[in-house]
Amino acid sequence: MRHGSIRGARGRVRPLTLLGDPVLAQPCREVTDFGPELAGLVEDMFATMYAAEGVGLAANQVGEALRVFVYDCPDDDDVRHLGHVVNPRLVAADGIVLRGPEGCLSLPGLEAGTERYDHAVVEGLTVTGEPVTVHGTGFFARALQHECDHLEGLVYADRVEGWRRRRLMRQVSRAPWHR
Repeated sequence: MRHGSIRGARGRVRPLTLLGDPVLAQPCREVTDFGPELAGLVEDMFATMYAAEGVGLAANQVGEALRVFVYDCPDDDDVRHLGHVVNPRLVAADGIVLRGPEGCLSLPGLEAGTERYDHAVVEGLTVTGEPVTVHGTGFFARALQHECDHLEGLVYADRVEGWRRRRLMRQVSRAPWHR
């Protein structure tokens, strides 16, 4: 028997913010109120991430310019990492730089080879204001860096260069969701 609620079970699925929306291109605000509205946002973010079959979601991807992200993501050893971070700071991104396929719920159906470190550490707070440190390797490290980028107003396409960027931007321009 499971104790406690399933993440996102009480949340509502919110519309995803897509590339081109200004909220994705600006740094997010620090969270200062750790009340029920924040807890509700985190539940909604989990519900939205699961509905979209993602492994991570930043608040600005549901239109909220706040420094919060949620994740349910495996690492390269298939160990599941589940949680959220409020006011995260990427305190370490190191190790080997690997170029790997990266997608995003705000650029649905697209991906591009993106360089990321294979180790990352994020510090922040829980929804109740308790300190939390999250360590990631492999694919999970990629996801942590990706979500922190969102909160700085960046998407993975901003990190793609050369012919990969040109190809990705052509794909964006042809995407049915592009404005």
